[in-house]
Amino acid sequence: MQLNLTKGVTAVSRDVYDLHMLVLYICTAIGVIVFGAMFWSIAFHRKSKGVKPADFHESTKIEILWTAIPIVILIAMAIPATHTLIAMEDNSNSDVTIQITGSQWKWHYKYFDQDIEYYSVLSTPREQYQNQKETIATKGENYLLEVDKPLVIPANKKVRFLITSDDVIHAWWVPAFAVKQDANPGFINEAWTKVDEPGIYRGQCAELCGKDHGFMPIVVEVKSEADYDIWINEQQQRNAQAAEAERASLSASLSKEELMQLGEITYTAYCSACHQPTGLGLPPAFPALKGSPITTTGSAKEHINIVFNGKAGTGMQGYGKQLSMKQIAAVVTYERNAWGNNTGDVVQASDVKSAVAYSVEGTAQEAKASVAVEEAVETITEEAPVEDLAKVYSHDELMTMGEKVYMKACVACHQPTGAGLPPAFPALKGSAIATGDIAVHLDMVLNGSKKNAAMAAFASQLTKTEIAAVVTYERNAWGNNTGDLVQPAAVDAASAN
Repeated sequence: MQLNLTKGVTAVSRDVYDLHMLVLYICTAIGVIVFGAMFWSIAFHRKSKGVKPADFHESTKIEILWTAIPIVILIAMAIPATHTLIAMEDNSNSDVTIQITGSQWKWHYKYFDQDIEYYSVLSTPREQYQNQKETIATKGENYLLEVDKPLVIPANKKVRFLITSDDVIHAWWVPAFAVKQDANPGFINEAWTKVDEPGIYRGQCAELCGKDHGFMPIVVEVKSEADYDIWINEQQQRNAQAAEAERASLSASLSKEELMQLGEITYTAYCSACHQPTGLGLPPAFPALKGSPITTTGSAKEHINIVFNGKAGTGMQGYGKQLSMKQIAAVVTYERNAWGNNTGDVVQASDVKSAVAYSVEGTAQEAKASVAVEEAVETITEEAPVEDLAKVYSHDELMTMGEKVYMKACVACHQPTGAGLPPAFPALKGSAIATGDIAVHLDMVLNGSKKNAAMAAFASQLTKTEIAAVVTYERNAWGNNTGDLVQPAAVDAASAN
């Protein structure tokens, strides 16, 4: 029925639907009883029939009855509702973890442990959504609900989402999954789903995130486990091919015509929503590129840096992770020669690399071969102090050092008070980890958490002395007061296991 909610494709979404129907039936029954009694009384106790009104007042039994009945009804609704809410928040034992980052106006998906990440952007042609009267182009079947790259997840697997934002508040919403979670800058919210059947499911940003809020759709493609494995392998191969193409582009030299053609395509896909196809922008938020100092009198290097890294304090985001160097070179060339700018500048991929001091995969070996880098590495190695793993530190020394390490490496997630940001970043104050088995605590800091991908491994980021100090600090700060002292030798032994 079109007037009702639709059933989802997950167990949780079906529970939500059943809850909705339960409450609807209860409300309908109450309405029928209350209004039935009211209309029956109006019809059969009216004055024209000679009925005299009763004169009873303050019946204790009736007052108890009309208080007890609603309480029973509320409890009957609260029990299944609580069960469903608890299930919706249970992100444990997930099979796949994906970080979802919202930005104006696209989604970024990053697969943990797979080295796969990409942006998902609206693919509905501009001529469709800028033509409300449909005089030029007819709206497609999935108008404003189609993207260039959907999120791909496996069927029959628990998929955990870590949701955040690069700029403003967004909301990742897929109705068929009963998943709707805010994406807040600086915070990580969690959600999960487990889809039974392969298929394509659509949603959109459910938060007013800016002028193009309606152009930020979500498409999730659920594949069978076998097809998902094939897709993972394909993405890894494409990443390798893209890296190879990037390396090749650094030595290639395209003509101005080729760069302008690619640049126009890139500009239309990534820049025209803000700066407009005419280059006139939408001042003051999105300044004009036509005749602007950046694209005309300014240096190409400065122009490249803004496109690559963005500009702090403005709506201009960095495209270094979204576009290849070839695409950035093309779009900068296009912006410096379109709309009458006509600077004549031609920017190649090698110019982009030089401007942003960016090193692509494969050039690392060349860099290591350079004399300057070798000398720098040798100097750093010579100056780096050698850890004395046999040294025994006092309680005060470990606590002082541990607090500094904690404030540097841990405080952003677990907070200065140790209260954390549950559920993604659990509290350390009074926690089982910080007050329980020291071996488990050490393993968590050294190797990270297998259940919670947000907890990174610090074995390669901190020295063994620093890990000993921060574990000591966490076990004795905020009232934990275990009295435990962890020495560098203990961390060294734990690392060898």
